[in-house]
Amino acid sequence: MNSISLIALTGVAAATLSACSSESPDPVEQIIVREPGEVAAPARSEGTATTDILAAGSAAFAACASCHSVEAGEPSGAGPNLHGVVGRPAGSLDDFAYSEAMSASSLVWNEGELDAFLANPTGGVPGTSMVAGGVDDAEQREAIIAYLASLSE
Repeated sequence: MNSISLIALTGVAAATLSACSSESPDPVEQIIVREPGEVAAPARSEGTATTDILAAGSAAFAACASCHSVEAGEPSGAGPNLHGVVGRPAGSLDDFAYSEAMSASSLVWNEGELDAFLANPTGGVPGTSMVAGGVDDAEQREAIIAYLASLSE
């Protein structure tokens, strides 16, 4: 048994024993074992502003999900797949037939461009084929953009 496995086993045993106690358990340090080269996800505590804005963005994006997929590798639907959209040139997915206006735009989707487009799609890219209206609420747009930004590899 290597030292990482032993450390993890010791942490699990301590957590198990403290759960069986009738007294209030002391905090237990959590040890997460990863394979070499595996990248850790950013730490987020429940109740933090980051978690809250991502949850709000996910909820607000539900209205967009009828046209846009967000999972890596999923095909585009009535709208392009938005996984990894932040930092991507507009009109650049091969599996979606963009409007001429979007294909000809020189936009690269960053937070500012997404905010302007979500506020007024036809104003942001005149001639776009996006049929949904804009998102009027600035906080809702911010949450959607934070959610989309979290969906990249």
